[in-house]
Amino acid sequence: MKLRAIGLGLLLTCAAVLADGQNPGAVFLEIWPGARPTALGGAFASTADDASATYYNQGGLAFVNRNYATLMHSNWLPGLYPGMYYEFAGFTHEFKDKGTMGVNVVYLTTGKTEVTGSDGQPLGEYTTFDIASGVAYGFPITSKLGAGIGVKFIYSFLVPDWVWALLPELGITSGGTGTTWAADAGVLYKPWNSLWLGAALSNFGPNIAYTSSGEADPLPRTLRLGIRYTPVETRLFRLSFTPEVTKILVGMFYDENPNNPSPFATKLWYELWEAWKHFGIEANYANFLSARVGYFEDITGARGGIVVDQGGTTTHISLADYLFKKNQGKLHSLGLTYGGGLEFKRFAFDISFDGLIYDFPTNNMKFSFSYQF
Repeated sequence: MKLRAIGLGLLLTCAAVLADGQNPGAVFLEIWPGARPTALGGAFASTADDASATYYNQGGLAFVNRNYATLMHSNWLPGLYPGMYYEFAGFTHEFKDKGTMGVNVVYLTTGKTEVTGSDGQPLGEYTTFDIASGVAYGFPITSKLGAGIGVKFIYSFLVPDWVWALLPELGITSGGTGTTWAADAGVLYKPWNSLWLGAALSNFGPNIAYTSSGEADPLPRTLRLGIRYTPVETRLFRLSFTPEVTKILVGMFYDENPNNPSPFATKLWYELWEAWKHFGIEANYANFLSARVGYFEDITGARGGIVVDQGGTTTHISLADYLFKKNQGKLHSLGLTYGGGLEFKRFAFDISFDGLIYDFPTNNMKFSFSYQF
């Protein structure tokens, strides 16, 4: 029997969250929703000023003083699997002087999965998908500090039971689906109009189990820390920079040899080096036209960063290593993202491209449409 593309896209493109010692489940939760955040290299925890704050930083909802509705569509990584697409929908509602509530839905599918017998005869097909739906609430603590919390329901459908019925030799009669819940929390601090500081914790909840044996995987528990600096803001033009760090907390400080453990300082340095690095630049003209570019590096997962040619073999290295260490190789490519947006009255349309952070050719585009009311 042959099962094609069961979790293929997630396993290959989210390898970075497969930390030593523990392999997270529901890794679709780490895919960036929204065209605008994606164009900024995923650096949005310190901005979080629209409906996607329900994902990136619930503390940002405290400053979202209008109702928002947003939809996003992406034929995600078509170069890897043509039938895979990713959707995001978010909505926020302000309660005057009391905060803002938001809801969102994230959906990912690899499309149709064919099941064939050992003789090559088709036995059926099904659609693999993952979905998470959540509600969040952000409230002002002071005029400059906002906090928020959220909770979400997670359902992952990888293999239906009827497939196991066709494989009695495996001894599995059920499994292939997983259900759990998780909580999020975040803060956004705006000491000055030109400087915003964001921090968010995501995906803290019970492990998710896919098999009838009860074996479970931890969720991709995540910490985001970011800064938004706006050195130029006039009536017609605004320029912002958004450096950010994301750390998957699963498997931190794991030691392969507990009988001869590495020094704590060595393990801490590795954890800092291994964290995802993001950097975004956003320029906006007259609240009408926006241009964005981002940089992303996930060295452990071989996504983005500085790709160098070392004797005919390409390798991902960090920007710090490329700048401060000698003989790193010839520059091959950069982990860049980019995009733009148009705003007209209460409507906004954004587009992003992030295919350059992957090692395989893919026309990765996300489209977002938003409305304020």
